[in-house]
Amino acid sequence: MTNRIRVGIAGYGNLGRGVEAAIAQSPDMELVGIFSRRDPFSVEPLNPEVPVYRLQDVENYQEHVDVMILCGGSKSDLPEQGPYIAALFNTVDSYDTHASIPEYYSSVDQPARQSGHVYLLSCGWDPGLFSINRLVGEAILPQGETYTFWGKGLSQGHSDAVRRVPGVKAGVQYTIPSATAIERVRSGERPQLETRDKHVRECYVVLEDGINPEQVREAIVSMPAYFADYDTRVHFIDEGTLQAEHSAMPHGGFVIRSGSSGQNNDQVMEFSLKLGSNPEFTASVLVAYARAVHKLARLGDIGAKTVFDIAPGLLSPKSPAQLRKELL
Repeated sequence: MTNRIRVGIAGYGNLGRGVEAAIAQSPDMELVGIFSRRDPFSVEPLNPEVPVYRLQDVENYQEHVDVMILCGGSKSDLPEQGPYIAALFNTVDSYDTHASIPEYYSSVDQPARQSGHVYLLSCGWDPGLFSINRLVGEAILPQGETYTFWGKGLSQGHSDAVRRVPGVKAGVQYTIPSATAIERVRSGERPQLETRDKHVRECYVVLEDGINPEQVREAIVSMPAYFADYDTRVHFIDEGTLQAEHSAMPHGGFVIRSGSSGQNNDQVMEFSLKLGSNPEFTASVLVAYARAVHKLARLGDIGAKTVFDIAPGLLSPKSPAQLRKELL
């Protein structure tokens, strides 16, 4: 296929591998390279023919990449990489620290506008697809309440935050929703739920040698924006147990809008996901939105965007005429 969208991947962990796999399923795209902070010779792509470059050399490849997909963590990687990459490429990232999104938006919008690029931030399933469904629910049922439940599943962003705590050698974090709270919402009750009423966060941590577990526990449970507002349980385990019992990455969740329409009839809208692989699904969302970013850039658009700014038709490789005929 000619004129394929040339995509680069910055960062090659679980999410980066998922992006590589998703691009392989997209005939209108090609992966032109992986950019890593590690030694390129130590990185093993799924496709051994994919070239690997040093991330510090990424600015030398501006003429070869149509869209760069950032696959680093939200806690430390993206706040540093996002504004820098925004000045070099049309970009998509999955920044997921909800409370800091307005500030992060500003940090990438200016360099993107100054350089004439499109930068789509906070793209994935939450923030991302769940965000869209929260918006739609509020717009259609303005009299009501929106509820978001996550899990049970492994959270990539929160697991990354756990692993960055000093003294943590490895670890994962699971988000567990309250079944009682979900059923109350589905019934149309519209309860007032505090953050702690909806979820528990459960962490499984492998410590470095000689580290005080109570210090690590306190650092995790008191972490702002990640764990401080939740009932958080921390379990200390060995590496063998982590590998044997916590290597899969399932996830999912629900967005439920419970409201009343004009004649005071109860209405409930629900969107749900059940994911066998959180990083692979998130990666698939990033790749679809990379297609949209490329289309916007070709139309001359610039600046930071969120999923609220992207028309659904731009996600598809099909033409508007095909979409009207096949899906409308």
